[in-house]
Amino acid sequence: MVEQALVLDQEKFATYPQQPHGGKLVDRVATGEVRKQGLQRAQTVPKIMVDLEAAITLELIATGVLSPNEGFMNEQEYLSCLETGRMTNGLPWPVPLSFAPIGERNSQVVKSLSVGDEVALIDEDHKPIALLHLDDIFSYDRAHRAKHIFGTTDRKHPGVDAIYRRMGDTALAGKITLLNRPDWGPFEGMRMEPKETWQLFYEEQKYTSVAGFVTGANPMHRGHEYMQKNLLEEVDALLLLPLVEMAKREYTRHEFRMLAYRSVLDEYYPSDRTIMFPLRVTYVFAGPREAVLHALILKNLGCTHKIVGRDYAGVGDYYELYESQSIFDEFTPEELGIDIRFFNEVFYCVRCAQPTTLKTCAHDDSTRIYISGSGIRELLRHGFIPPEEIARPESGRIGIQGVQPKGLNDDGESVKPAGKLIQTMFPYYLTHKGIGGRRREQPLNPDDLTKDDIEAIMLDIHENAGLIYKQTAEEYARTADINRVRQPAWVEKAHADVLKEQELVIRTLEEKVANASSEASDEFMYQDREEAQNELDIAKKILTEAGEPITQDKTAHRVWNIAPYDHYY
Repeated sequence: MVEQALVLDQEKFATYPQQPHGGKLVDRVATGEVRKQGLQRAQTVPKIMVDLEAAITLELIATGVLSPNEGFMNEQEYLSCLETGRMTNGLPWPVPLSFAPIGERNSQVVKSLSVGDEVALIDEDHKPIALLHLDDIFSYDRAHRAKHIFGTTDRKHPGVDAIYRRMGDTALAGKITLLNRPDWGPFEGMRMEPKETWQLFYEEQKYTSVAGFVTGANPMHRGHEYMQKNLLEEVDALLLLPLVEMAKREYTRHEFRMLAYRSVLDEYYPSDRTIMFPLRVTYVFAGPREAVLHALILKNLGCTHKIVGRDYAGVGDYYELYESQSIFDEFTPEELGIDIRFFNEVFYCVRCAQPTTLKTCAHDDSTRIYISGSGIRELLRHGFIPPEEIARPESGRIGIQGVQPKGLNDDGESVKPAGKLIQTMFPYYLTHKGIGGRRREQPLNPDDLTKDDIEAIMLDIHENAGLIYKQTAEEYARTADINRVRQPAWVEKAHADVLKEQELVIRTLEEKVANASSEASDEFMYQDREEAQNELDIAKKILTEAGEPITQDKTAHRVWNIAPYDHYY
């Protein structure tokens, strides 16, 4: 963490390549005498108990991560953001901040409150987290919120379910003052807040641009790396923010995801241009709206660019794959104030021998391994570290320790059916006999596939994926290298031996043709001249198909110059 605090004001921000959203970095963290007086008042004012998720949101507001918000929105501001994705002044804000406490005891307190009151927000240990200065109290419609944020009221959607589980009927609005920060547990030593990132980026490192990347439930994979390193070619630094507050039940535990990221960063990324710390904002599963929210969070942390891939922050089939990119068409670059960079779905093509996308790969599914975060988790549960084409081995080795649930159930199945995993990540297996192999006569039905097929795929990729480009390159080199030192001598000998043997076959058949009778007494035991000639013709064709060995002597004619070497310059 940065040791010296930085005083950030409009004059200072004017010297930076970025400004906080709305022009002001909010600071509602009480210190010194203000905090002391606040803690005293918290003992006497009405108290409402909040869960960890609310406590985290309070810290985000107070430290400026959610600038320009200084607290929970009043009804007018709330409805404007909910229904239009903008504040009443037109500033983009896609997920409105609201506080509608639940619980019988909280409900009784809420009924006793009036606008102008001050309320202490306490955790389950009765420690005061913040003071809320009430400026509005209004009715809260859960279905209305769910429909606008998530596009559905289906309780199977985890974000919708969270609204119904965590939100009551009455919302409280007003500015907050943070008195105590929630503990970050194993990430306490990694915490950073905006005033520290701005100082690190623009005072200490003197960056002129920083790209931000927010990631969720999965260990780091090659798709992440492809997008991040593309931006690193252009910007000064990369900020990685793995989310560590999740609402999804099947995932990779947060500590292991962070460790998996760290192991890859340490080995494959420039240490002076890569920063990582956890982001404790709840994974809302809001699809397109969440992509915009994260863009504004990154802006408030000082980032000038944001990476947006496909199916961003989505869940199930509620959103189109690229809906989280098209939503940015609703805002101008000027009002967002951060450069959004979009990427198509990243997969690994064994013929290209690199991660790529539909925009740049010329090959078909027979040579493609698709990268899926949920699919990677399934491979880990099946007991496989993902192939290096999908994830670095450093990431897989740590990820397999933290995946939940671990292993298979009593029926040998995982969270997803085997066929679904194969269809998502290894579609070539349905139509081809191995990666880059020949087409099957009949495509396989995903519903018929089992863990045995997953095992077969893992063996196939392990043995053959790396050979396809390598052997292709070797064949090009075999026919083109003039200096033959790189070509195995035993291969050249094998080619020569094949020709020698086939020439012996031809001489033998030529004698057979010369001595064959026009008609054979036993067509199975003795061939007539016509049949013997057919055998000879085929043998000669085989000889031409075998090709000649390419030796040093036979490539000598490929080297010539139009003038002596000392005439070149």
